[in-house]
Amino acid sequence: MAQRDYYDILGVPRDADKKTLKDAYHRLAMKWHPDRNKAPDAEDRFKEIAKAYAVLSDPKKRARYDATGEEGVAHFTSDDLFRDVDLGSIFGDFGFGFGPGGDSVFDRFFAGRRRAAGGEDLTIRLEVPLERIAEGGKEDVHFSRQLPCATCHGYGTRSGTPAPPCPACGGTGHRVSASERNEQEGRSFRIQQITVCSDCQGRGAQPGEPCPTCGGRGQTAKMETLKVSIPRGIEDGMVLRVAGHGHPGQAGKPAGDLLLQVVAAPDPRFQRRGADLWRGVTLDVVDAVLGTELNIPTLDGEAQVTVPAGTQPDDILRLRGKGLPRFGDSGHGDLKLRIAVHLPETLSSGERQLYEKLKQARRRS
Repeated sequence: MAQRDYYDILGVPRDADKKTLKDAYHRLAMKWHPDRNKAPDAEDRFKEIAKAYAVLSDPKKRARYDATGEEGVAHFTSDDLFRDVDLGSIFGDFGFGFGPGGDSVFDRFFAGRRRAAGGEDLTIRLEVPLERIAEGGKEDVHFSRQLPCATCHGYGTRSGTPAPPCPACGGTGHRVSASERNEQEGRSFRIQQITVCSDCQGRGAQPGEPCPTCGGRGQTAKMETLKVSIPRGIEDGMVLRVAGHGHPGQAGKPAGDLLLQVVAAPDPRFQRRGADLWRGVTLDVVDAVLGTELNIPTLDGEAQVTVPAGTQPDDILRLRGKGLPRFGDSGHGDLKLRIAVHLPETLSSGERQLYEKLKQARRRS
C-alpha cells in the first residue's frame, strides 16, 4: 500500500491536538482492527492507522515528521514507535489488543518487518552547521558504500555467473565421514565426523577465476551524494535513517539503510548544549568594574549586550531566545555568555600610580 500523509490517514487537520488525534484513532482502529474487520486489506489499514497515530501523538516524532515526512521517521522500529503509546487505555475499551503472554497487537502485526533481513546498515557521523540546525532544510551527505560489482553482478567470478557447486561435497562446504558404531553402558549410537571440504576449502563451490574488478569479493566501493532533510532544531546524537542506501543484501534481499548520526559541526563562535549556545567573553578588569557595552555575534547577526558594573568572573549573561530552536517544541534556547576577567600582568608607571591611588581610596572608604 502506498504511503499516504499521516494526517490524511487519521482524517485530522495538521494542527490537531492530542484529543482530536486520539478520538480519530479510536474510531478508525475500531473500524479496521483485523479481529473485527475481515476485509482483505484490514490488516494493512490497521497498521497504517496505528503508525500514523504513534508518530503524531508524540511531539518529537511529530516534529520530525512535519519537517521531513516519512523519511524522517522511517528508521523507527515498532518498539520505538509504540514504546510511549498507552496501549492499555487505547485498547482496553476494545476488548482486544493483547495476545498470549502480553504481546501487543503491534508485535503481532509488525513482526514481519522485524524479521525481514537484508544488507547491513551503514552508519556515518554527519556534522551539521549550527545555521542549518537553526533553520532546517537540505544538507548534502557524501559517503562511500559497498555495491554489487558491475562486472560480475555480485558473484565474484570472471564469468559473472554463480560458480558451480563443488562435486566433492555437493556444495555443502563440508564432508561427513562414514559412521562408526559405538556401544556404551548398554546403549548403541553412531558417530560421524564432519570436516571442512578440502577440495573447495569450505566455500561449497568449485574454485574459479576471480572477477578482475572486485578480486572475487563481489562488491566494490562507490562514493555517493544524497540530499537529506535536516529537521529544525535536531538534537545531537539523533539518527536519521535513509532507507535502502546501506550495504547491499545477498541472494536478492534488499540493501540495508544509511544511518546518519547527527552532531553539530564545531563552530569557533559557540558551543552547543541542547538548545542553548555558550560563548566565552573576556573583559578587561576596568570594564568588569565599571561596566561596558559589547557587540556579540549570534546566529542571526550581532547583538549589543550591556555588561553591568561589578561583573564577576564566571558570571553568566543571558541573551534570551538567541539559541537554537527546541526540537519538537516551541521557542528557542538562549545564548549564554560566561565571563572571564583579564588581569594585567605588567603595568606602566602611570597605570601603577592610578592603581595605587585607587588602593588608597578604597582603604579610606
